[in-house]
Amino acid sequence: MIYDIELNKRNDEIVKMGIYKGKVLLIVNTATGCGFTPQYEGLENLYKKYHNNGLEILDFPCDQFGHQAPGTDDEIHDFCISNYQTSFDQFKKTLVNGDNAHPLFKYLVDNSPEEITKGMKNKMAMKAIEKISSTYKKKNDIRWNFTKFLIDKEGNIVKRFAPTELPSDMEKDVINLLESN
Repeated sequence: MIYDIELNKRNDEIVKMGIYKGKVLLIVNTATGCGFTPQYEGLENLYKKYHNNGLEILDFPCDQFGHQAPGTDDEIHDFCISNYQTSFDQFKKTLVNGDNAHPLFKYLVDNSPEEITKGMKNKMAMKAIEKISSTYKKKNDIRWNFTKFLIDKEGNIVKRFAPTELPSDMEKDVINLLESN
C-alpha cells in the first residue's frame, strides 16, 4: 500500500507516505535543467490555489534523464525557491527507473493507469523522448522528468500524466478529487 512507503525528505528526515492520507496528491519527478522545468510555476500555482483544500504536491528531483538535475539537494531547492518560489514538499534526489528506483516510484510505475498524452504534437514529442531516455526499458517506465501521478484521498493512483502535460491541464481532475468524499 502506498501509505506504508518511506520517503527521504530533503533535510534527511524519513517520513511515511501515511502523513498524506486523506489528501489529494500530485507526485512529480522533476529536474532543474529540463525543457519542462518552467512547469514548476504551474505546479506552484496549483499548490497555492488548492493546498488549503487538501492538495499536496510531492517533488522528487531526478537526475536519471540527461543529467538534468545536477547539484546537491540544497542547490536544487535553492534554484526552485529563487526561480519559482516553490513552497510544496521537495524530497531528496531520487531514482525513478531501474533496479535501484525508489520504492514509491516502483509502486507508481507498477500500479498506474496508462499515461495521458494529449495532442499529436505532445505524442510525437514523447515518442522522441522515449528514444533518448536511457532508463526507459519497460512499457510503464517513466520516460522523462515531469511525469505526474495524481493520487486520490484513499491512496489510489487515478491518473498518470506525460511530461508534456501542463499542471494547468490537471486542474479539473484535482478539483474533482478534492470535492469527492
